[in-house]
Amino acid sequence: MVGGKRAANCRSVRLQKFLAHAGVASRRAAEALIAAGHVRVNGAVVAKLGTLVREGDRVDVDGKAVAIPRASRYVVLHKPSKVMTTMRDPEGRRTVASLIPRDIGRVVPVGRLDYDSSGVLLLTDDGDLAHVLTHPKFGVEKTYRVVVRGRLQAADVRALLAGIRMDGGRAQPAKVRVVRSGPQRSELDVTIHEGKNRQVRRMFEATDHPVVSLTRLRFGPIALGDLGVGRWREVTERELAALRRVDREAHAEADLE
Repeated sequence: MVGGKRAANCRSVRLQKFLAHAGVASRRAAEALIAAGHVRVNGAVVAKLGTLVREGDRVDVDGKAVAIPRASRYVVLHKPSKVMTTMRDPEGRRTVASLIPRDIGRVVPVGRLDYDSSGVLLLTDDGDLAHVLTHPKFGVEKTYRVVVRGRLQAADVRALLAGIRMDGGRAQPAKVRVVRSGPQRSELDVTIHEGKNRQVRRMFEATDHPVVSLTRLRFGPIALGDLGVGRWREVTERELAALRRVDREAHAEADLE
């Protein structure tokens, strides 16, 4: 809250996330403040982690009102190949920043999508959610349409399903759907829940079927759909609800540890 006024336009969020988003402290440090009795909601000390802050609530830390952060932005982009998944590049290569309007505000890409790959990319200023979506612990799934050289053999598919050994270690088991297979090219949909660097490409290199093209079709609850290459859009209400559900479930899991 600002200047003694009640909060406005603030969705229901967990108190520790609210404090982190407001810049009071990191989420873990905010939890410590709450547990130590430094935080009041509507004038009452709150020491229970997971307490929800709703629209109209007043939050104070050590007697000082906490400003309500502005609503986060969530942008879905169809990243083209040959574009860097960064907001700036020291080598002067084109970045995703050039594909979204400046008035969107300061959003950053969530996770990796390599230079030669295309597909769905989420950008946001919600750092807490970005952490959940990219941390291996939470296992958020990503689905890719992959075109590889040559005819993929049944043994290769079994290896991918079991968790193929690749350069740098063994990948976790993947979900694989063969779209088409031919002597020159094979096309597959591959779903993984890890985020190792260039993981899908390395998985297929291990089968001696190098990737010809790679497009990410889905990132967690966000689907590429018919969004044109290089185009962007705001998340839908349904997608935002799904993202919030992923966030809630991840923090509920963390609270049980």
